Amino acid sequence: MYTKLHKPLVSIVSINYDQPDVTCEMLASLQKITYPNIEVFVVDNASPTTSPAIIKEKYPEVQLLISEKNLGFAGGNNIALRKAQGEYILLLNNDTEVKPDFLESLVDLLQADTSIGIVSPKILYFYENNTIQYAGTSSMNSITSRAGSDGDKSIDMGQYNQIKETFYPHGACMMMSRKVLEEVGLLYEGYFLYYEEYDFAERVKNAGYTIYYQPNSTILHKESISTGKNSPLKTYYLNRNRVLFLRRNSHGIQFFLAIIYFFLVSLPKNTLKYLFNMEHLVALYKGVAWNISNYNLNNNSKL
Repeated sequence: MYTKLHKPLVSIVSINYDQPDVTCEMLASLQKITYPNIEVFVVDNASPTTSPAIIKEKYPEVQLLISEKNLGFAGGNNIALRKAQGEYILLLNNDTEVKPDFLESLVDLLQADTSIGIVSPKILYFYENNTIQYAGTSSMNSITSRAGSDGDKSIDMGQYNQIKETFYPHGACMMMSRKVLEEVGLLYEGYFLYYEEYDFAERVKNAGYTIYYQPNSTILHKESISTGKNSPLKTYYLNRNRVLFLRRNSHGIQFFLAIIYFFLVSLPKNTLKYLFNMEHLVALYKGVAWNISNYNLNNNSKL
């Protein structure tokens, strides 16, 4: 039997943006978990049309923090990270639902090996029966800036049930210790959406820690509810931040080759893809132009 005396406090942090009903579904699943010692923060990222008040009405134990402006994924999470008291911190998307026992094995793995910097669970698609979205990742290709998600779109038959070191966590659900967070700093807010977990993972690995996949923990992910699966907003930030990630994490010949690949291969390919979809085409080139006009990068924030 788990008790608060024997289990460290876990701070669970989630972002709400105009989707209080979706967030409440996530919170309802958290109410059923078997881990006894948590605090929950929900940051409302300046929702423009739908009040987040129902979150506090239905779940008064949740610490609802209201941001006056939309700070994106990293900025919103950082608001709560500055207030979190847990020995372990879990970033959890609001468009997820968790299994009752999902938390124990994440905490146990971090407690068992302090060289692990981040751990993510097995993630299944919510709307596709028993179908894997994430079971770890392959390494990111230094030229194409792409990393594949192990098991994506495959039926979960236990083939990814081994705990393993992996290259990147999944931003929908990732846990770290307070010690790691204090050492590497808060999430970098320059991305706004997408690539934040990759960037944070690079900093964690550069600090000497590893990243792990824990299949004994499972969550369900509704995926891209906030931005839309094929929205111009998603096109803009994926391309903008792909280049930004290279600027922050690639150097020398590796950076040169990756930029050449982006401009000579990826950009022309996506231009053809969106040639008859003006909204996406404009979003694509706005993302590229942002990197040209924002030459100087801000430093990481400390906790």
